[in-house]
Amino acid sequence: MSPRTKESAPENGPGGRWEAGPAGPATGAAHTTSEPGSPGAGRRGGSVAARSVKDGMNADTSDGKTATGIPAAGEDAGSAASAPVPAGGTVDGGGEVPEPAAGTDERIVALRRFSALGRRWRTAQLGLCAASLAVALTAGAVAVGAVRGGGSVPVASSPAGVSPELLAGGDLDAGIRALQAHLRVQPRDHGSWATLGLAYVEQARTHGDPSRYPQAQRALDRSLRLRPGNDAALAGRAALAAARHDFTGALRHADLALAQNPYNERALSSRVDALVELGRYTDASRAADLADSRRPGIPVFTRYAYVHELRGDVGAARRALEQALNTATSRGDIAYVATALGQLAWNQGDYRSALAHYARALSADDTYLPALEGRARAQSAQGDTEGAIRGMELVVDRYPLPQPLVELGELYEARGKPGDRDKARDQYALVDAWVSLARANGVDADLDTALAAADHGDRGAALTAARAEWARRHTVHTADALAWALHVNGRDAEALPYARRATATGYRNAAFLYHRGMIERATGRPDRARATLTAALRLNAGFSPLGAREARKALEAVK
Repeated sequence: MSPRTKESAPENGPGGRWEAGPAGPATGAAHTTSEPGSPGAGRRGGSVAARSVKDGMNADTSDGKTATGIPAAGEDAGSAASAPVPAGGTVDGGGEVPEPAAGTDERIVALRRFSALGRRWRTAQLGLCAASLAVALTAGAVAVGAVRGGGSVPVASSPAGVSPELLAGGDLDAGIRALQAHLRVQPRDHGSWATLGLAYVEQARTHGDPSRYPQAQRALDRSLRLRPGNDAALAGRAALAAARHDFTGALRHADLALAQNPYNERALSSRVDALVELGRYTDASRAADLADSRRPGIPVFTRYAYVHELRGDVGAARRALEQALNTATSRGDIAYVATALGQLAWNQGDYRSALAHYARALSADDTYLPALEGRARAQSAQGDTEGAIRGMELVVDRYPLPQPLVELGELYEARGKPGDRDKARDQYALVDAWVSLARANGVDADLDTALAAADHGDRGAALTAARAEWARRHTVHTADALAWALHVNGRDAEALPYARRATATGYRNAAFLYHRGMIERATGRPDRARATLTAALRLNAGFSPLGAREARKALEAVK
């Protein structure tokens, strides 16, 4: 069985990468005007904390009015100047949307409901519901408000979201309501439209609701119609493109934003994310240095750490994250960075440290889902299967995203109680429903499809999805996904070069080593398989409840 790797969006961003992801606090406070440039910042040479880390690193080297009276995205912005807005109307950049206070898109609510029921229904029952849900999601049959078009979402995380203050204590929804109220009165405020677009991107991540992406698109388009070329909206487009896994588009929009304002923090951060997700790791490292020289802070520290983790320099990554945690003051920042440290420790098999970091994250925000998921994963690695299942059920009941759905299914399989196999199948069935929702809202979900389907679905579909993702970007994660999809389809000679490429940067990931070892065994290389599988278990013996078990079986077979 394949363990789940750190997806999400970027699917591989720092800190428990959620499809709706990982990724962390925002890169700056929400505001209603374009972010001003900071001419003096470029002469600072980067933050003291980041420089102290980098000193030891360098050697290693995205009629037309609506019912609200606000024009739709495609309408002339000028016509909105004096348009009356009915009290209680809503704003999304072009149409009515449900008020955030009322909760999430009904499609997401339905998916969560099916997820909870899935642990009680038999497979055939839930399979029928999941299939029906997928049809409804794709067709938009359960739409609410504006017409909306679907891991990890991988819906993807957007590190360049709104301010950490809005993330704490449910303030994101309140911030969106405040922006909507402001835009009813001032519909020509291009900066607030840009901020609203970014807030919708972040809401998609935190609520597991990809239907927010079309709303974000309309709000950002509206901002650019009101003021063409404004850097805040271009940076928002970069964050949105990254959330949808369009990393080429994210890079393009980030560069456009930086051409207007070289100090735009969101654009600087999105540029790093896009380069990482395109597999351009050397360029990403340079982009992180540039971002630190212009706008040093926690968003840069965390990205800097991840770039170095991908290159195998775990010590440098840890030091950067520790520096970030030392500077964190808001609850959102503390939860985010502590979770990133927990994920880094878990990857190295240091479960005690991982649990300590997750505890710190949850003491700052006891609802922070990446920390809850990470804690469950660490509990599983330490043999506390019951605790891990309880924790992962809590995560999935709130946000049924591909990675935790698969992880929960594999935990059920590993426990093996009567009915657990049916419960596991229920979770895997829901992944398809989420993928349909993501795709209906413009999210590239091929990596999610490949990873889940290779072990728990249609193997042919897994290979098709993995090939499509590899055609778009060459990262260690896409190389690993393609290698494993080829392996489960019996094409091991083709798989081996990709498995080697996935481990070539020095990235210390037990799942990748497990995949490579199994492929080496299948291609008649028992000595290499023994060494690689041993390395996987030595690095992180609990990397996956099913994968670790299969690795031990394979090791016995090649002795």
